[in-house]
Amino acid sequence: MSQKESNNTVLLQDEILNTGNNMSELIEYMQGLGQRAKAAARVIANANTGMKNKALNAIADEIDAQQDVILAANKQDMTAGVDNGLDAALLDRLALNEERVQAISEGLRQIVALPDPAGEISQINSRPSGIKVGQMRVPLGVIGIIYESRPNVTADAAALCLKSGNASILRGGSEAKHSNQAIAACIAKGLVEAGLPADVVQVVTTTDRAAVGELIRMDEFVDVIIPRGGKGLIERISKDARVPVIKHLHGVCHVYIDDKAEKEMAISIAFNAKTQRYGTCNTMETLLVAEAIAEDVLPALAGMYQAENVEIRGCEQTRKILPSCVVAQEADWDEEYLAPIISVRIVADMDAAMDHIHLHGSGHTESIITSDYARSMRFLREVDSSSVMVNTSTRFADGFEYGLGAEIGISTNKLHARGPVGLIGLTTQKYIVLGDGHIRQ
Repeated sequence: MSQKESNNTVLLQDEILNTGNNMSELIEYMQGLGQRAKAAARVIANANTGMKNKALNAIADEIDAQQDVILAANKQDMTAGVDNGLDAALLDRLALNEERVQAISEGLRQIVALPDPAGEISQINSRPSGIKVGQMRVPLGVIGIIYESRPNVTADAAALCLKSGNASILRGGSEAKHSNQAIAACIAKGLVEAGLPADVVQVVTTTDRAAVGELIRMDEFVDVIIPRGGKGLIERISKDARVPVIKHLHGVCHVYIDDKAEKEMAISIAFNAKTQRYGTCNTMETLLVAEAIAEDVLPALAGMYQAENVEIRGCEQTRKILPSCVVAQEADWDEEYLAPIISVRIVADMDAAMDHIHLHGSGHTESIITSDYARSMRFLREVDSSSVMVNTSTRFADGFEYGLGAEIGISTNKLHARGPVGLIGLTTQKYIVLGDGHIRQ
C-alpha cells in the first residue's frame, strides 16, 4: 500500500470507531437517514428516464451556478487539511479548482447520455405450459457509499445511483466535509427541481467516527455498501458490516510474457501497463516472464523502466539477467505499490505463471502476451480475476474503456457485481412471468 493510501486508511478507519459520545443521538440520526432513504428508494425506482435525466441536468446546472460557493467551501477544507498535516497526495485529491468543478458537472451530463438499465426486459422464453418467462432489470434499493477525500465522488456516486434508480446515503471523509455539503446542497436542489424528493441522495453531515459503523449495520434500510478507500478500511468494513459489501480490496495486477509472445508487442505492453499511470488499481505491479524468452525481453524493458526511474525488484533468475536490480522479497509478490516500483519473476511456463497469480493475485486484472491461441484461451478460462486479458495492457481495466461510461469502482467480488461497476452493476434482475389465464395442471 502506498503512503497516501496508508494515510487514507488511518483517517477512515478512525472514523469507524465507536467513540461512545452521544451514541443515542447518532443512532437516531442515522436511523432517520435510513428511513427516509428507504421511502425515497420507492419513488426513484418508479421514476422514468426523462425525470432522472432532468434531475441530473438540474444538478449539473446548479453546480455550475454555485461554483464560487463550492470553491469557498473547499478552501475551508484545504486550510484545515494543511493545519492537520495531510500529505501532498491527499491534499491534491481534496483540492478543487474551476476546472475540476466544471469536470464534475460535465461528468453528470455524460451520465445523462448513458442508457438507463432500469426496467430493461430480456430473455423472454415461451414455456410448454404457455406462460412466458423473462427477466427485468431493477434497482438494488438503498446504496450506502463510504469514501475518502475526493469531493467529486459525492457527485459521481449520487449521479450513478440516481440514474440506475437507487436512493443513496453518502459518507465522505471528514477532511472534505465542507466541500461535500456544498455539493450536496446542489444535488438536493436539482432533485427538487425535477420533482423528486431530496432524500433520494443524502450526505451524512456528522463527522462522528461512529457514523460509518452504524451505516454498515443498518440492514433494515440499506441494501448494499460500497466502500472506496485503502485496503485496511475495506477489510474492516467487510468484517463488521451486516449489509452486503461490494468491495475492491487492492489491485495486484500481473502481466505474463509467454515464450510465444511477439517480442516488440510484449515490451510495449509491459512498459505501458506499469508506467502509463502509477497510482491506479489497474497498473501492473508484477511482471511474470517465461524463462525461454526472458533474456530477449528483460534487458530492453529494464532500460525503458530505468529511464522512467522505475525500481525493479527481481527474483534470483531475474538478477542473473539484470544484476543491478533490487532483490525481491517474498512480500513483494503481494504488494500493490501504486508507485514506480515493479517486481519481476521468471517462471518456467504458463502453468507456473498461473500458479503464481493464484497465490498472489488480488482478483483484479491479469494479462497474457502470447501468439498461441490455445494458450490464450486457457489463460482466459483458468485465471480467476475480474478482468482477464490477452495481448493488451492491464490499464484498460476501466469502466470508461469497457464502454460502461462512469463507474463507481472496480469490484473484486464474485457476487453480485464483478469488475468495473457502472449503472448495470447497481441493478439486479427479477423474474417476470406473462400469462393469459394460465393455471398449473
